Formats: sequence, C-alpha cells, structure tokens
Amino acid sequence: MVRATGLHKHFGTLHVLRGVSLTVERGEVVAILGPSGSGKSTLLRCLNHLETVERGEIEIAGRLLARADAAGVAHYPPESEVRSVCQATGMVFQHFNLFPHLTVLGNLIEAPMTVRKMARADIVPLAESLLAKVGLGDKRDAYPARLSGGQKQRVAIARALAMQPEILLFDEPTSALDPELTGEVLRTMRQLATERMTMLVVTHEMAFAREVANRVVFMDEGQVACEQPAHEFFASPRHERARAFLANML
Repeated sequence: MVRATGLHKHFGTLHVLRGVSLTVERGEVVAILGPSGSGKSTLLRCLNHLETVERGEIEIAGRLLARADAAGVAHYPPESEVRSVCQATGMVFQHFNLFPHLTVLGNLIEAPMTVRKMARADIVPLAESLLAKVGLGDKRDAYPARLSGGQKQRVAIARALAMQPEILLFDEPTSALDPELTGEVLRTMRQLATERMTMLVVTHEMAFAREVANRVVFMDEGQVACEQPAHEFFASPRHERARAFLANML
C-alpha cells in the first residue's frame, strides 16, 4: 500500500530525511518511533504530499506519487494526478485542524463534497455513521469549540475516514491531549486496526505500539535505524539507539 525508496528531504541546509525506505502492506499497522527531530513527521508529510522530496520514489496504493530518474532525482506528475493519488490517503494531525466555523457534521462532509464532488444526500448518511463509529453521534450539530480535545481528535479521524481512504496516516495523534483523553482516541484507533485499516502511525504511545502495531520502524537522525515486528522490537530491539530510546520511554 505504501512503498518509499531512498527518500531525501532538506529544509535549507538541514538534511531531514537521509535515504529513508519503507513499505506498508494492506491491512498492516506500522508504528514509526524515534526521538524528536528524527524525521518521523516529515516522512509522513512527504507520503501525503504536504512536503516534497528531492530524491527517491514514493508509491501509494500502486500509483507513483514521485518517480526517481536514473540519477535518483524525484519527479512529480501533474497536480491533478498528484491529487488523485493522494485521495488514497487520509491524514490525522497532532492539532486536529478542524474548521472552527463548521459544525462537526460540516467538517465531515466538506471535503467529500468539494474534492470528490459527492452529493450532500449521499455523504451525510456516511458521515453520521462515522460519527456513531467514533462515539460522537450526539455531537453532529456541535461546533469544535464546544468539544474536548479527545472529541476533536475523534472527529478528525471520522473526517479522514469520510474521504474513504485506503490508508490512514497519524502524526502523533495523542500528543496534544491530556492523558485521560488519550484513551478515547487510542480506542478508536484500536477499533480501526481490528477492521484491517492500513495505518502508519507516528506516536510516542509505547503501549499502543506494542499492542496494536504489526511492525515498528525506528528512526534516528533522518534514517531508518531498525525495523522489526512489534513484539520483537519491544522484547529486544536490534539497534543500540533504539535500546536507549526504549529505556527512557518505558
């Protein structure tokens, strides 16, 4: 579902991604772990075309988002094709990014109506079912300002699902939440995992990664330092930096 090969990304003189490669299979949950500044969030943003790479290749659900030429330089297709490829992915951000002037329902139906050109009559029932799925059916007509942080993030997950993506990308979805609200969001993500949603999750929630992820990708200094099945990683990480990281986190 996701194939990234040899990705390089700079911000000015800062070399953030240094030849990152990874794959994600259909129905797999992959947790991306690592210290702050290791390139985790940048990788996710490149996979969803919120950032572009200078070198390497990205394939999403069997379609090329970025193609590497013989020299390894990345080339992107026309913008219309980029948008089409990116419809296979949904993104859940750290800070929710809900539209404050729209109701909860309005937040869910805006993108399907605008981007996918769906009729309101077709998307509203789907949106209502997704709100029920995340336990917020009674918040249909509320505005984001009236919701808790955990509720906002669950709305954000439902909004991503309303676009009917094949892959969900989560960028530290609980890091802006109080501990008691974190559980609400993780329960929703666990449910999605049981339904075999393909998920790539940047997180500092070690218990979630241990219980739900099929595989852990550990990043350090812009590179994939090690990659292991989750149960193996938490029992015996192969990389010294990963061992030090876990010792501090657990």
